[in-house]
Amino acid sequence: MSNLTEIFKNHKAFIPFVVADDPDFDTTVANIVALADGGADIVEVGIPFSDPIADGAVIQAADLRAFASGVRTKTVFDIIAEARKQTTVPIVFLTYLNIVFKYGYDAFCQKCQALGVSGLVIPDMPYESKAEIMPAANKYGIDIIPLITPTSGHRIEKIAKNATGFIYVVSSLGITGERNEFFNGLKDLVSEIKNYTDVPTAIGFGVYTPEQAKTMASIADGVIIGSAIVDIVAREKQAAPKAVEAFTKAIRSAMDEGTKASV
Repeated sequence: MSNLTEIFKNHKAFIPFVVADDPDFDTTVANIVALADGGADIVEVGIPFSDPIADGAVIQAADLRAFASGVRTKTVFDIIAEARKQTTVPIVFLTYLNIVFKYGYDAFCQKCQALGVSGLVIPDMPYESKAEIMPAANKYGIDIIPLITPTSGHRIEKIAKNATGFIYVVSSLGITGERNEFFNGLKDLVSEIKNYTDVPTAIGFGVYTPEQAKTMASIADGVIIGSAIVDIVAREKQAAPKAVEAFTKAIRSAMDEGTKASV
């Protein structure tokens, strides 16, 4: 499959998230480049969707702003194509299944391969339903990145054993959004996952400060931050890239500091 797993070797990966076409095409391109320049290991790009069931108010509002500017799936692909002129940072899409289904599984995965998009995170696709997309994903070397939550229970083993790329570990119950409290069994959850696979884990949902990122990096192989960055974009609009890069550097520094402290 892709080379995503290699990124986590001997290094805690930072995976920031932005919504495509929020606030506009050019700023999204600049934000992706700024994230890469700030030290992101993988950039997760959200494809706006009308019913983003896993996302909280901040990301929902960003989706609506993107829709207001006329975003389409083609727009998202064009944004990645433009960003690819400036950065080779690994990219994964956060998308909902209907978007991929409507575009066509084969055509969507082929386009991802052409643009250097390494994986797909699809929150509304149960593990048991992934067989329909896997032929196209395997054909074009695209990782279908699974989510494991505090309520995955007996399904953890089969999800982990079949994972590629990395495993998205959901930090708490509920939807995305900044929070101060997380599932208190995260260490045990990650440990259980590690019983079944060597595929790296990255914790997301709710992480928004450097201190939280440092803590999560001590538990898992990587950290995913979305709403905090999307909130910066909402505030700064076209001036966001500079602020996004500064935030990324702060997170990267905290994660590196935590790694050194644990050695």
